[in-house]
Amino acid sequence: MVLSTRRDHASTTRRDGVWAPERRQLTSGLSLAVTVVAVEAMAVATILPIVVRHLGDLSLYGWVFSAFMLSGLLGIVAAGTLADRGPLAPPMLAALALFGAGLLVGGMAPSMPVLVAGRALQGLGAGAVPAIAYVAISRSYPEQVRPKMFAVLATAWVVPSLVGPATAAVVAVQFGWRWVFLGLIPVVGLAGTGAARALRSIPPPARVRDAGVPYLPVLGVIAGAAIVLGAATTGRIAVVVPGVACGALLLAISLRRVTPPGTLTARQGLPATVLTRGLLTLAFYAGDAYVPYALTTVRHAAPLLAGVAYFASTLTWTASSWIQARVVHRLGPRRLVRTGTCVMLAGVGTMAATLLPSLPAWLGVIAWGIAGGGMGLAYSPLSLATLDKAAPGEAGKATSGLQVSDTLGEALGTGGAGAIVAAAALGLGPRIGVALAFLLGAGIGLIALFASRRLPARLG
Repeated sequence: MVLSTRRDHASTTRRDGVWAPERRQLTSGLSLAVTVVAVEAMAVATILPIVVRHLGDLSLYGWVFSAFMLSGLLGIVAAGTLADRGPLAPPMLAALALFGAGLLVGGMAPSMPVLVAGRALQGLGAGAVPAIAYVAISRSYPEQVRPKMFAVLATAWVVPSLVGPATAAVVAVQFGWRWVFLGLIPVVGLAGTGAARALRSIPPPARVRDAGVPYLPVLGVIAGAAIVLGAATTGRIAVVVPGVACGALLLAISLRRVTPPGTLTARQGLPATVLTRGLLTLAFYAGDAYVPYALTTVRHAAPLLAGVAYFASTLTWTASSWIQARVVHRLGPRRLVRTGTCVMLAGVGTMAATLLPSLPAWLGVIAWGIAGGGMGLAYSPLSLATLDKAAPGEAGKATSGLQVSDTLGEALGTGGAGAIVAAAALGLGPRIGVALAFLLGAGIGLIALFASRRLPARLG
């Protein structure tokens, strides 16, 4: 009798799981779309020190990432609004087409400003991909299956982290860094076809929101963040102080229109969830973008070691994502997010210690593996809490607010750290600059830990 019950439960789990026949194509299509974006992210981060040596202008190092993230904000909100209105395949196709066009511009770029423009075009398309994926998960997967689907999307980063950095390094050395961008264009076409075919099976929403895309507030967020980062990049106090103050004011005013009410004050529930996500990503990516720079420029290690560090981070992130999928309904988002944030901070601190010449450079692999493990525990529970607290028919609106906070955190983290590294390179040196970037991440991580006290204790 017990054996029969267990068999029935296992059979039910398979039928209701992410690979159930009715969801198999969708799971594969969403994973493929995420994989393409992941390959590009890993590849660009690995080869960027080589690109900077060829094109020059270290001051734009952080902007290669920040432009991608800031333009992605527009893609996120537009895709989230369109997803709440109708079918999901057309916006996904448009997103991947823009992403491919950005790869073409980046691969042909004669200078760093043009490369930054190409990255902005890529970001416009890439930002829409997770926004559409989140809505697809909300419409097509039962609540008890969603944690596993988010773990599957995290797993979609494993192969890119294993193959992407090493392949990008080989391609850049043997054929030139431009082919790292251009070689991905055919893959984007294949991904777009597969993802669109899968998304056609999802019915339109039962309740259609009639709200328009809040373009002006989103542009205000982008402009505010750009002013903050642009002023910080100058390194001149007379520009930094007023520029950052004006940009931050515009950013705060605009964010109120594209995130849930009470986000900036960490109001209990959905607002605190959205804010914590942004702070968490800001803390992590302030260091993540400079792991290759720290290992190759400061510690003079081979570029392959930076790729191994990224792989370690992605592997532990994925493993932790599967762990949270098993325990999130029992432990709740708050406990997992707070635990994951503490683990991430331990990894950031260890990575900063790796800058010391008395310690082996390979310690950076362990350090960033620890940081990735912490992010895996904390990241998906925030997505689940957002879907759980979203009003009926407004999953796109809620998840686009989460993605805006997420992407803005990445942009400010990489850009702010880039401004610090560039300013320090003029006097203090690259070692101190990268150490200050990791210190920035640690400080923001502590603020995220404080805000996470107001997260939902339980799902449902």
